[in-house]
Amino acid sequence: MWKPVNNRALVPEQFRRKAEELSARLQQRETELEAMKNVVSSTPVVIGGALLIPQGLLAYRKGESQFAVDAQARARVERIAMNAVIATEQALGYSVKDVSAEKCGWDITSRPPVKADGSILPDRHIEVKGRSQGQTTITVSRNEIVYALNQADKFWLAVVIVDGETHQAPVYIPNPFRVEPDFGVASVNYELSELLAKAV
Repeated sequence: MWKPVNNRALVPEQFRRKAEELSARLQQRETELEAMKNVVSSTPVVIGGALLIPQGLLAYRKGESQFAVDAQARARVERIAMNAVIATEQALGYSVKDVSAEKCGWDITSRPPVKADGSILPDRHIEVKGRSQGQTTITVSRNEIVYALNQADKFWLAVVIVDGETHQAPVYIPNPFRVEPDFGVASVNYELSELLAKAV
């Protein structure tokens, strides 16, 4: 038979259990705080390390540099190469215009002289790449490659190998590129030896 529960008897028991629970939590927290006061920082122990060296610097030190050490050295190599190509074109009787500052996709517009019969040959659009002795690749921008493909026979790549203040004769490569880079590709590195194998 069901008997009513004495709620008044349960209430003190619940309060007692709650008080014991809170007391235990308080004691645990006080222990944690005491342990935190006793934390002492010790001397750090190094268990590993890494030395980061730029790949370009490492290649340069090994004599395999793909890039000149600084912008000033790269500009000097490019200037020597430009002057060498301009002098070569002028020696052929061509009228030369430096358009490198115009960012049109090539560096030099070279106009052949009028033929004896009065006919006019098309201009040559020449992209000049100067490379220090020992470098093995040439970096070509996507813009330059697209212009080369669009202009076909009008576009020429001229490579000049620079050694200090001296340089080799310019090497001319007609139709140097075959495929347009994927969209989003800013530039492409080409093996210098493969490009020079197409030279005329």
